[in-house]
Amino acid sequence: MHQPEDQAAGIEIALWLYSENEGDWSRWMQSLSPDERERAATYRFDQDRASFIAGRYLLRRLLSEHIGTPPNKVPLSPDNRGKLRLEGRERPQFSLANADGLVAVAVASGCDHVGIDCERVDTEIEAAAVDSYCSADERRWLAELPAPERARAAVALWTLKESHLKALGVGLREDPRNVAFSWKDGIPDMVDGGDRDRRWHHRLVESGSQHVVALAACSRSGFPGISTRLFQDDNMPSE
Repeated sequence: MHQPEDQAAGIEIALWLYSENEGDWSRWMQSLSPDERERAATYRFDQDRASFIAGRYLLRRLLSEHIGTPPNKVPLSPDNRGKLRLEGRERPQFSLANADGLVAVAVASGCDHVGIDCERVDTEIEAAAVDSYCSADERRWLAELPAPERARAAVALWTLKESHLKALGVGLREDPRNVAFSWKDGIPDMVDGGDRDRRWHHRLVESGSQHVVALAACSRSGFPGISTRLFQDDNMPSE
């Protein structure tokens, strides 16, 4: 089901540089479901465990505000592709990403699809990896950039592609070279991809940190309004 043609599209983005204090992790766990708590316990490394817990905590806090349900009661479940959905609801659409201490969550109303991705700006991408996810035109564009700009642009391209494929719910089952970008007035524009229509919108989002954050949204009512905030944990326990 698609949203009504006259419904304005809007996206709320929350970015969170979360604490590495284990005492906070225990509190965040209270907002997770029993299954999520069990999954958190299976992570071998503390960094991975903290990333998972913080991601689900922030996602549940935001969705709780949208649907009026306590965070630990928000009915999340994976679809047949593994993408999280709200049980019994098609709205709001949402997406979650985390990378090296940052959690990014996008919650969208009036959109058919939304995806968000984030990566450290200093992530090193080898030439072979660039060849595996960039189109020929993108590789030529990267090669023409000065070396410092090239490294950041390669990360930006990766996050843009990841956000689009996450919005579609296909992940890397789709060849990222099939989703290609160019820049128009500093804004990324998809020049290739599954839908090839103007419903798709892509942006790089200012993160306030050493991360590149990319957003993809599919909206029939034009470019969605976007609000971005840095999440501040207010120590609110779940009910």
